[in-house]
Amino acid sequence: MSIENEIGDPHRYDLQDRYLELTRKELPAKARLGGWIVKDDHCFMRIILDQLFQGCWYDHLDRRLVAYKQLNNEKLTQVIALAETLLAGDTEILARWNHESLQWRGKLKTN
Repeated sequence: MSIENEIGDPHRYDLQDRYLELTRKELPAKARLGGWIVKDDHCFMRIILDQLFQGCWYDHLDRRLVAYKQLNNEKLTQVIALAETLLAGDTEILARWNHESLQWRGKLKTN
């Protein structure tokens, strides 16, 4: 399925659908098969959105609303690219992005 309309621009709903396909299905499936440290769809969404904003996504978007629906087409294209980077299977990138996300949220245990 093409995510571009007649003039070559991606359609918003197609971009949203692709993001959801990656984060809800493709990434969790690959993670379970590969024994990745992150396996749940909501964790992939957190990591990707935090990576997009280089900080906790709800410092940039209204956390009461669905995050991906607040993104414009440019940002949707960026989160798709981030998700596809993870889908390529580099678990070091996943571990680093997860660590950064948890750090931005103050969720890392300090020694």
